[in-house]
Amino acid sequence: MGPTVDAIAKEFSGRVKVVKLNTDEEQQVAIKYGVVNIPTLMLFKNGEMVERVMGNRPKAELAALVSRHV
Repeated sequence: MGPTVDAIAKEFSGRVKVVKLNTDEEQQVAIKYGVVNIPTLMLFKNGEMVERVMGNRPKAELAALVSRHV
């Protein structure tokens, strides 16, 4: 999933900020956002979570998800 997320970050560079979180190292953040499955992708807009997807997804699906919110 990492390469797909990196490709999305590059495609939307300057319009979105992509952040990866190691849930083993940041367990409190994972608990705060209810992350129970890996990978979990969350999209925030104006500080609020607007989308959440779990599991591997194709790049086209993730790009469409991001496009809906930029």
